[in-house]
Amino acid sequence: MKRQFRALGLLAGVALLADLLGRAAGLGALGAGPESDRVALTFDDGPSERTLELLKVLEKHGASATFFVLEPPCRTFPAELQALRDAGHQLEAHGRWHRHALLLPPWQEWAQVRWHPNPDAGHLYRPPYGGHSPLTRLLAHLAGREVALWDTEGRDWTGGDAATLAAATLRRVRGGSVVLLHDGPKVTPELLDLLLGGLKERGLRAVRLDDLPPKRIGWREGLRRLRQSYGG
Repeated sequence: MKRQFRALGLLAGVALLADLLGRAAGLGALGAGPESDRVALTFDDGPSERTLELLKVLEKHGASATFFVLEPPCRTFPAELQALRDAGHQLEAHGRWHRHALLLPPWQEWAQVRWHPNPDAGHLYRPPYGGHSPLTRLLAHLAGREVALWDTEGRDWTGGDAATLAAATLRRVRGGSVVLLHDGPKVTPELLDLLLGGLKERGLRAVRLDDLPPKRIGWREGLRRLRQSYGG
């Protein structure tokens, strides 16, 4: 029995370490780009009933973005998915299930990583919650995907008002940042409008992720991300 508990403890430790290094530190994943006048806006979870509103705001500001979409909403909102394509925004994969990688058995995570809305053109995968299992990077490599994370959160899932969220995001963002937003929350279109206005005032342009371009996260940046994640 003690051996079983030790084995379970070891497995849990390996799983937590994989998530810590892969998600919080982001080691080896694509993160922020070099210092520049560009910022990449990214949207997770769509498409949704909010997609067309987001497209109008992006068009108003002449901005481009990257949408990490999920398979079920792509089937539910095909017109919105096509609108994203028609507008020229970058479409990448967020997976088939919005579940943390540690909650997926290996065969499901393989299916999760392999799915892509643009199988002939796209190559990026953003795990839900940024979550990693010990297999995530290996499976992504085997599927020809690169894991893409972020360095700045808009926190549109928290229930905060648009002005407060925009001000907090603008304090954290820098040239070269990758900003995480979501396609779905009611507050996001207004937040996006305020955020784009604030970026313009600072001389920053919102671009697709592939126009940034993102850099691979090394040890120095990974340690900085860990300090930020845990309040250091």
